[in-house]
Amino acid sequence: MNLKEQVTQYKPYNAQEAVDQKEILSYLATFDNLLTRENEQAHFTASAWVVNKKRTKVLMAYHNIYQSWSWVGGHADGDADLLHVAFKETQEETGLKNLTAISNDIYSIEILEVPAHIKKDKPIAKHLHLNLTYLIEADEDELTFIKPDENSGIEWMELDEAVKACSEAEMKVVYQKLNQKLKQYKKD
Repeated sequence: MNLKEQVTQYKPYNAQEAVDQKEILSYLATFDNLLTRENEQAHFTASAWVVNKKRTKVLMAYHNIYQSWSWVGGHADGDADLLHVAFKETQEETGLKNLTAISNDIYSIEILEVPAHIKKDKPIAKHLHLNLTYLIEADEDELTFIKPDENSGIEWMELDEAVKACSEAEMKVVYQKLNQKLKQYKKD
């Protein structure tokens, strides 16, 4: 199934997701370069909400650019398989190797505003991330490591603790949504 079909078939969880889904589909109908950063207005990213086997903790990384605890993920960079991107980014940013998709389907959808910033001494203009999130399971006892050019900490946190640890108000809302949705996947 191609990316447009995946986004079209996704069942929005709330009003924010319904609006963002419609806008992402509009972007897909308008632009043909959304999988690369060549589109400086908007491009696809994939994030991972990495939970432990009991679904009681989430793995957070301390993101150097945003100076906040956050999920892991990154740019599609030409890869239309965004689940693959979420896996690759999780492995690169945390060192985890044994990852399992709880579902191959999109877990969450959001359009994220990225403020202007400097990355690797290069100015990056403000733009949008057309983000698809995937729910991934990992063993909290597996060894992790930081990726110094992107993060300076990796930590398993209780679900509520992860939201509190985040210093970005707009991301707290996203993480609360992800935790709320997780209730349908809880293990006893």
